[in-house]
Amino acid sequence: MTAPRSEPLLWEEHLPGGNHWSGRLRRGTGLRLTDLQGGANVSALFFNAEQPLERYNMPDTLKSQHTSYLAAGYVCQSDMGRVLCSITADSLGWHDTWCGVSDAAMVSSRYGEKHYQQHRNAMHRNGRDNLLIELAKWGMGARDQVPCVNFFSKVVTDDAGALRHVPGHSAAGSYVDLRFEMDTLVVLSSAPHPLDANPVYAPADVLLSAYRAAPVAADDACRTRCAQNGRAFTNTERYCGVAA
Repeated sequence: MTAPRSEPLLWEEHLPGGNHWSGRLRRGTGLRLTDLQGGANVSALFFNAEQPLERYNMPDTLKSQHTSYLAAGYVCQSDMGRVLCSITADSLGWHDTWCGVSDAAMVSSRYGEKHYQQHRNAMHRNGRDNLLIELAKWGMGARDQVPCVNFFSKVVTDDAGALRHVPGHSAAGSYVDLRFEMDTLVVLSSAPHPLDANPVYAPADVLLSAYRAAPVAADDACRTRCAQNGRAFTNTERYCGVAA
């Protein structure tokens, strides 16, 4: 069940399964993603809203925090050593950082083809094209489609070292809370995870809920997780012109 929030709600947006969304989240804003039906996958890209050449960097984010996945207490770092957003709460404890997104050929091979001309909103969409559509709205394109975070999805390795998607990882009501530490352009796709073995195309709906986040305390769990996070928060505060 989704944990209640005490902060005033700023706005909510319903993201249908298989669709895409983008928007600017200002420093100090929180965004809760809620899996409404179970089995959701939300592929996310993050960019400095003022200078999109600065963006989420998967290798730096993982190596500096000594992890291969993301969960509450971790941050998403940029390629400039700053914090784009922090994961302040989540109900799952594991979000995929490795596997990227599906493309048109993958979706067609796995689920068959359903085009807009015949099926309208029931068409089959894929993660790559979803993200490209949203990136184009902000003057960006394929060169800006860096490795993403797949919220709500868990991936493990088998004895042979092959990656395997864990079915049923996210139940209806599962959530993750993001707190934005700088003005950030957020680009989302709710198409199925590329390793999801479900033979039926059934992406889950997601609710986006924005709220005013509490200020970052000196003992904030994301800030104090490791020394590199502390330095990244300091870099971010200096960039934003606020006192550390």
